[in-house]
Amino acid sequence: MAYRQFHVTRATSPGGEFSGSPPTARRQRLDVCPRLACAALGIWLVLGAATNGAAQTVQRQVLVLQSLHRGNLVLDTFTTNFHVELDQRADQPVNFVQIVVGPAGSVGAPEQAVVDFIRSTFVDGSKPDLVVAIAGPATVFARKYRQQLFPDTPLLFAAVDHRFFGDSPLGKNETAVAVAADFPGMVDEILQLLPQTRQIFIVTGAGQIGTFWRRELDKPFARFQDRVTFAWGDDLSLPEILRRSASLPDHSAILFMSFGTDAAGAAYADERVLGDLNTMARAPVFGLQSTYLGAGVVGGSLLRIDELSLRTADVAIQLLNGARSVNVPPQRAGLPMFDWRELHRWGISENRLPPGSEVRFRTPSLWQQYRGTVLSAVGVLAVQSLLIVGLLYQRRARQRAELEGRKNLALAADAGRRQTMSALTNSIAHELGQPLSAMIHNVQAGRMMITVNRATPDAIDEILSDIEREAVQATQIIDRHRTMLKSRQLDPKPIDLHAVIRASLALVAHEMRARQIEATVNLSSSPCIVTGDQVLLQQVLVNLVMNAMDAMADSPPERRRFSISTDVGATDVEVTVRDNGTGLPTQVDGALFTPFVTTKAHGLGIGLTIVRTIVDAHRGTIDGHNNPEGGATFTVTLRRSETAEIPSGAESVA
Repeated sequence: MAYRQFHVTRATSPGGEFSGSPPTARRQRLDVCPRLACAALGIWLVLGAATNGAAQTVQRQVLVLQSLHRGNLVLDTFTTNFHVELDQRADQPVNFVQIVVGPAGSVGAPEQAVVDFIRSTFVDGSKPDLVVAIAGPATVFARKYRQQLFPDTPLLFAAVDHRFFGDSPLGKNETAVAVAADFPGMVDEILQLLPQTRQIFIVTGAGQIGTFWRRELDKPFARFQDRVTFAWGDDLSLPEILRRSASLPDHSAILFMSFGTDAAGAAYADERVLGDLNTMARAPVFGLQSTYLGAGVVGGSLLRIDELSLRTADVAIQLLNGARSVNVPPQRAGLPMFDWRELHRWGISENRLPPGSEVRFRTPSLWQQYRGTVLSAVGVLAVQSLLIVGLLYQRRARQRAELEGRKNLALAADAGRRQTMSALTNSIAHELGQPLSAMIHNVQAGRMMITVNRATPDAIDEILSDIEREAVQATQIIDRHRTMLKSRQLDPKPIDLHAVIRASLALVAHEMRARQIEATVNLSSSPCIVTGDQVLLQQVLVNLVMNAMDAMADSPPERRRFSISTDVGATDVEVTVRDNGTGLPTQVDGALFTPFVTTKAHGLGIGLTIVRTIVDAHRGTIDGHNNPEGGATFTVTLRRSETAEIPSGAESVA
């Protein structure tokens, strides 16, 4: 796409303001004719070189008469989109020659000089294939000088309000893609959004455009005279407009039409004016063009400039393809569009918006902006929560199981002790029978000596000493068995494991003699101190010894032997009970310590289960296996206490 743009100014064309340098920066007016001649010569040379270099390429020449210089949001957007759309849709390359005919505020050439300059742009009798006049000032200029320029070339009026044509109909080869800006409709929308509005301040540029719109809108605005007063800013400089906007009374609104130059002759871009208004004004700003949305206006039923440029390009293609004119109805505002930020700023509820309104620039919520992150975080939190709940549930279940296990341990241990003591009843009777019988004999002997008057003090003292010794022995026997029968919880204390072994053998001594069983005791010479409960560990040893004796019930008397030995290591103590019995049957392999599994005809199958439970409670281990030469061996491993000796006051074995 070839593109040339020339900015030529005029002083008297009606209705044109333009963004250029303010008066303080204006250059001194110069004689424009020599400069225009030089520019025309340069253009002729460029066109001649382009023609010679591309003789085989046919280009469509489109002359674009631009109303205002760059800085007008609406026209800048429209012209850019129009160029792009036309270049993409044309079946041949398009060369754009764009000339700004509105006052630029820098040179100010006479109108006839501008006309001569445009004619000189096309040399050797060439002429444009299409002339496009954009906006009101260029429209007035093109209609005024059409006969001097290119009377037979199709003329397309674009981005111009239909009211600029007045009562003058379109001529031959003239087509208009006009718009019908509904300013009264915008006032209706302002009153719908802000029903309390009492004043509307209209911001527009100075000069003939401001005068034109003030005259055109005087009659349509008359129907609002009972509700709203209108104030115009076309006779104010921009600083005065901003001060006026900052001091507006309550229940006011601002209607921005267009700008260009202010009453002081200074030129300003629309973006700057809108930005300053948005910052300083005490009232919301409204506008009718879609390009203003996002630049500081609230919104409304806006003219879609992108649609307008597309329609204009479509019509331009038809004219370039041979059509002399095209009938195009004026474009009206589309569906309402609003800036969410401005609605939120001025407290305008979305419930007041017209039906079908489109709200743009809405700040996304946390969910909309970080949906994936939020879902991931919620998922992680949910998993963590489930894990925490599961762990808490397991912890409570484990605590309940531990409490239940301790309770069951106490019940099982008590049942085991009672069962063991029931089996040792004869042993108890025999052990108590010896000291009691000795006491009876001593009493009888003392009584006989007194009867025959042979009771000397020494003899009586000896008899009483024997009675006392036998009574102490009987008391120890009773205390030892009563301790075994007492229900109790685990009470770990430093104890001498060798003393526990000796006390356990004393409990079963009578039973051993009755069964003709001998025991070999091999205790380590090193101190054997463990932390545990004396009675429960004594129950373990008594149970293992009783199992060993039961296993040898059918063995010949000479083989009825078992041994108890200890091995004290650096951190552990091993107690081994080894017998010469029938050994462990193969059917209980792997289930030796399982409840209700027994090798005895009349056993309950809880003895070894209780033993393992007690050993586990002491953080120890127990193992049982058959011996190669016959019999079985059970080994209990307990942790050695860090205390080398039993502290004073600790529990001793009776």
